[in-house]
Amino acid sequence: MKFLRFFLFPFALIYGGIIAIRNLFFDTGIFASTKASIPLISVGNLTTGGSGKTPHVEYLIRLLKNNFRVATLSRGYGRSSKSFFLATNDSTANDIGDEPMQFKNKFPEITVAVDEKRLNGIHQLLKINPELDVFLLDDAFQHRSVKPHLSILLSDYKKIFRDDYLLPIGNLRESKNGYKRADIIIITKCPETITIAEKENICSKIKPLSNQKIFFSFLKYGNIISLNNTETNVLNLETEILLVTGIANSLPLESYLNGKVKSIFPMRFRDHHTFTTNDIQQIKNNFELLKSQQKIILCTEKDAMRFLHSSLLKPLKKLPFYYIPIEIYFQEEDKKQFDKMVLQIVSKK
Repeated sequence: MKFLRFFLFPFALIYGGIIAIRNLFFDTGIFASTKASIPLISVGNLTTGGSGKTPHVEYLIRLLKNNFRVATLSRGYGRSSKSFFLATNDSTANDIGDEPMQFKNKFPEITVAVDEKRLNGIHQLLKINPELDVFLLDDAFQHRSVKPHLSILLSDYKKIFRDDYLLPIGNLRESKNGYKRADIIIITKCPETITIAEKENICSKIKPLSNQKIFFSFLKYGNIISLNNTETNVLNLETEILLVTGIANSLPLESYLNGKVKSIFPMRFRDHHTFTTNDIQQIKNNFELLKSQQKIILCTEKDAMRFLHSSLLKPLKKLPFYYIPIEIYFQEEDKKQFDKMVLQIVSKK
């Protein structure tokens, strides 16, 4: 591993230099950074994938949707459409990407759109609905042409950005010093047993600025739901699971399921994997190999968005195929402070 890092080090230097110049141009005003009149809340990270952006955006949606007109704006990774695209009730993950599809599927009352250029997306949305109260910018920490009113940076508990390296040696999209642009830093996927001493150790490692606040969030899995939206709770020590995942890191889910079921057989695909008919056949073949009388296929909620509203769903209809929803939560005092900071920003409008 050390040899590989030594070999890739020059490439990381080149990549880091390019990103540093780009950030310098934004910092000095050579590249413009626009701050809209509508409150913009950005949720992003310094690393590539896997820090829990989607459930954190959903937390913000739940916090705001009853009192404000909310819009989410994402890149729409893996979609077939181009440029700006406004989600409708008939949209699919192929149109807008799996994560925006999840937002639209769970919260049909909000506005969901995708655009690689966030500034253009904001302008388009305001033309369509000038009465919007707040924009939630998904995975927009590096989109510096837009200046958010509140910038939320996520970092995985298992791999704090301070311990990571620039691409291609590690997973950092930019220098660790990029964290200084954040208003809030959330350490995600924390164990429920995390201690005060451990939190203090993480804070001392990050060294937040005086204007920054660090929070700690936790994952909460819900009851599994069949692909025809019937909630059930069939997970027990007699259940065998074929776990189909196309996400950056399936280990937290596998860890959660361990001890709750008889056995888990993972089928791991790359993040945002586009499932094919060959994949479906392989899933069916692997499912038939399971010997237990009580066996199911399980995927994440994000993966389910790629099966719903597609031709892939038909051959799966006769199989016990489920997905598991996920939410994040904060401990009581953190929740009060976090909610207050968000609501203060949005209420200023």
